[in-house]
Amino acid sequence: MFEKILYPIDFSDVSLKALAVVKQLKEAGAKDVVILHVIDSRFFDAMAWYSHKKNLKEIGSDLEQEAKRQISTIEKDLLDYGFNVNIRIVNGVPSSAILRVEKEENVSAIVIGSHGMSNLEEMLIGSVSEKVIRKARGLVLVVKR
Repeated sequence: MFEKILYPIDFSDVSLKALAVVKQLKEAGAKDVVILHVIDSRFFDAMAWYSHKKNLKEIGSDLEQEAKRQISTIEKDLLDYGFNVNIRIVNGVPSSAILRVEKEENVSAIVIGSHGMSNLEEMLIGSVSEKVIRKARGLVLVVKR
């Protein structure tokens, strides 16, 4: 039932807590994990405005390198646990990117944290997890704080 898991991560506490749930799915037959980090393209303009020393390309590259660094520890942990791991770092709107990758990777389930890095954003436009729950094609497991 749970052969391939999509694990979106924004490095918030609750997204890191979701890693334990991903590991538990090994017992339910999960073999593959796609770790997805979305660099939110909506914030590039704001970052470029406040950063006088770097252009957008450099900022994007810095964000991608930092994401790779943080994901490497999680990847090693999942590999040691016996999963096959695929890492995807993409630019875009998080909920849309998660749904696109769900389709592209043909995953069995998405394991996502209930709240991301920005609670203010969630109050104003709705949480990423809520949008994913409403529009996902398959099973979504939401990990609460």
